[in-house]
Order: sequence, then structure tokens, then C-alpha cells
Amino acid sequence: QVQLVESGGGLVQAGGSLRLSCAASGRTVSSATLGWFRQAPGKEREFIGAITWSSNTYYADSVKGRFTTSRDNAENTVYLQMNSLRPEDTAVYYCAASSVGGKRWYTYEYWGQGTQVTVSS
Repeated sequence: QVQLVESGGGLVQAGGSLRLSCAASGRTVSSATLGWFRQAPGKEREFIGAITWSSNTYYADSVKGRFTTSRDNAENTVYLQMNSLRPEDTAVYYCAASSVGGKRWYTYEYWGQGTQVTVSS
């Protein structure tokens, strides 16, 4: 079993930055791929980025060059640094853990509760 708790969301102006954290617990988390997704009202859950157990990363084209994910295995924490934020980045952001990784939400077995990010214009 894996438990995930996100933090760091909030309100920011367009062009600003936020860093989200996801504290993970569970005996398998160190070997899991940890991903970030977001969901805006009325829209489908969208893949943002992910980091493998060996710290390889991959991102959606919509955030590439603006968002960066990293992990601290000693602290069992994964981070999402978000720069140059836009109003269209407004959503609830989730971290998730998967034994197989990928960009599809249904390959992730464990989910956090989500944290709201609002970007004002």
C-alpha cells in the first residue's frame, strides 16, 4: 500500500511560480514511478509529468520547459516545480504512484487527495 499527500497549491499570478510537494509512504514507493496529473472543472484528468525510480523524467508537451519534477528518495518526497504559470494551468493537481509508469491515468494505482492551483490573469 502507498499513501500520497500533496501540498503547496495556492493562488498565483500569471507568470509566477509554485512548487508542489508529494509525501509518499509505503514499502514499494522507492521503486515506483511517481506521476503528476491535473484536472480542471469539466475536463478530463491530464498527464503532466512523471519521474521513475532512477530519476528519469518525461513530460506532457503542454508543460515541457516550464514544469520540472524531481524526487528525494531519502525523504520519500516528489516535487513539481511550476514556472511561467498561465491561467490555463488552473486545476486540481494530483500525484500518483505506479509500478509501470506511463502517461495514462489508469496505469497509476495510488493517488493523493489533490491540491488546488489557481493562476490569475
